[in-house]
Amino acid sequence: MEPDGRTAGTERVVGLGTIAREWGRIGITGFGGPPAHILLLRKLCVERRRWLTPEEFEDGIAATNLLPGPASTQLAVLTAWRLRGAPGALVGGVCFIGPGLVLILALAALFLAGDPPLWVLGAAAGAGAAVPAVAVQAATSLVPASLGRMGRTRAARARWAGYALAGAVAAVLTGPWLVLVLIAAGLAEIAVRGDRSDRGSRGSGEIRGGGGSGGRAVLPLAAGPLTLGGLGVLGAVAWVAFKVGALSYGGGFVIIPLMRDDAVNRYHWMTDGQFLNAVALGQVTPGPVVHTVAAVGYAAAGLGGGLLAAAVAFAPSFLFVLLGGRHFDRLRADRRVRDFLTGAGPAVTGAIAGSALPLAASLGYGWQWGVLAGALLWLVLARRGVVLALLAAGVAGVLAVAAGLPPA
Repeated sequence: MEPDGRTAGTERVVGLGTIAREWGRIGITGFGGPPAHILLLRKLCVERRRWLTPEEFEDGIAATNLLPGPASTQLAVLTAWRLRGAPGALVGGVCFIGPGLVLILALAALFLAGDPPLWVLGAAAGAGAAVPAVAVQAATSLVPASLGRMGRTRAARARWAGYALAGAVAAVLTGPWLVLVLIAAGLAEIAVRGDRSDRGSRGSGEIRGGGGSGGRAVLPLAAGPLTLGGLGVLGAVAWVAFKVGALSYGGGFVIIPLMRDDAVNRYHWMTDGQFLNAVALGQVTPGPVVHTVAAVGYAAAGLGGGLLAAAVAFAPSFLFVLLGGRHFDRLRADRRVRDFLTGAGPAVTGAIAGSALPLAASLGYGWQWGVLAGALLWLVLARRGVVLALLAAGVAGVLAVAAGLPPA
């Protein structure tokens, strides 16, 4: 690969204006989370413009899935980097993130206003009631790939169950310290597989889940709250956003257990109901699910807090690509990285599933449980789309308050 990110032997000089227009279009139309983003990027780069070969695009997916943070954002940055180097990565990434960020900050201002209209309260309560079902669906969707990576032996399945249970319990009980459990699961799997590697008894399956660069580099980050605590509200916002952007192994939805305890219990920026609203907003707006962190930042410190949270949360994605893009192939081949992700993956799955319990416990109105039951049927049993489920739940909330039910 050439120093500017383009593959040697190809002629793909793409203008920054073209990148801004095409990546911005995806940022506007990219409803549905990472699967939708990957599909739109592939149609653009591989099928319509033929800027990348199918093999190059698949390699990009595999490489970004090894990193912590929002994988679809990293893929958007990486594909733009391959076309126009660092300028392309910056322009493409900002245009991909920008539309959803503007929309979620505008919606946060509406939903978190001191005296919002009654229909807004109903829509928020309805959409928020469906969020625990979204967490359950997100967790169940990760199970098959995670089990496949772990291996088929009884011992491997037992370790998978143990890591998943630890992640679920940690999501309920430990709040922001959940990340230590994820790291511990990854390090445990490194130890187990390292002991067996000489005997050829490693588990099967290629690593395709989200991940990072190993445990040792992130362990000192547990001291973050102590270091940033003296910087006031903005320092706390920056720390929470950094955890989301740099430590969210396994996809965007793991941000929920990472953020909830900080936003609701530790710093009291939001109520449980408002946090549910923020998660729902992150799901129904275009672009990355990680936009939820901007709503949390807005609740903490207004527009400046929302912008700071977004900048800190997305900065690692740009840095990973700009500084490490040339080394992604070597990262994918590192046995210890793969082993770490194999152990951290089930803990992430358990954490996402476990987060559904405190989210459901925060529902305050009887009719919300009916909305939650409907969302579970739609998302988990029927396996239908998240965005439509949240919009329907919001409409149900508007109808509920129109009928005189609380919060009317």
